[in-house]
Amino acid sequence: MKTCAAPDPNPVKPREALPAGACDAHCHVFGPADKFPYAPDRSYTPPDAPFERLRQLHDFLGLDRAVIVQASCHGDDNTAMLDAIARSEGRYLGVAIVNGSETDEQLADMDARGVRAVRFNFVQHLGGAPDLEVFDKTIERLDGLGWHVVLHLDAQDILTYSDRINRIKVPFVIDHMGRVQAAKGLDQEPFRALLELMKNPLAWVKVCGGERVSVGKRPFADAAPFAARLIEAAPDRVLWGTDWPHPNISKDMPNDGELVDLMLDFCPDPALRRKLLVENPEKLYRFKPLA
Repeated sequence: MKTCAAPDPNPVKPREALPAGACDAHCHVFGPADKFPYAPDRSYTPPDAPFERLRQLHDFLGLDRAVIVQASCHGDDNTAMLDAIARSEGRYLGVAIVNGSETDEQLADMDARGVRAVRFNFVQHLGGAPDLEVFDKTIERLDGLGWHVVLHLDAQDILTYSDRINRIKVPFVIDHMGRVQAAKGLDQEPFRALLELMKNPLAWVKVCGGERVSVGKRPFADAAPFAARLIEAAPDRVLWGTDWPHPNISKDMPNDGELVDLMLDFCPDPALRRKLLVENPEKLYRFKPLA
């Protein structure tokens, strides 16, 4: 079982202040393992990355809100995520992993506690595609909750599962720019398919995970043209996040302040940046107004 590297403990201060209400729409909490054990069948073991460190990072970077995405190392035990939401004083919401056995009452309880979506992983090194019957039946239950579905895909999956993705009747979010590979250029077939998919008014995409798109050298500038093109294609349906604490990075470990600066590079227009960081997350996740 792979053991993940720890995140960079010394983020740089972003070169510009972020707008009030800015949201990290993709981050994780891991453990601490002695309180929130990792799933026995996990494909990797992360370093503990608890709520306190995440909140400290957000305060340093100038991020007022966040969406905590349940990751596969905790499986469908969402306890660590729900605990972080409860302790965040309204700053954090969440995306859960479910197994299909949840009752309507359990889903309603998660909604009341700040869950706004479910996530399905298709990425090969994390176990590959989910049970597609569970996938379909779960999505059918989301509309009544006002939830969306998050799809964590390998680039080729955008093509492989295009018919199934196009059948989705609720908003759906593609993680990490579809994990396209910068080395293959803007004209690669998966990225062209992703741009075409963004014509669907239900499609959203996270223009983060530059370290996963890039050939692997900080500051991951080769990922910026992909993010800029997606923002241009669907400015009202793009989101951004840090992906802290960056599990399963086999290249350069990102510096979270540098990732903010990369976002400032590929989204230089203040009005578009406000959409990306504030207005779009407010709309999709139904954040309450800041006090």
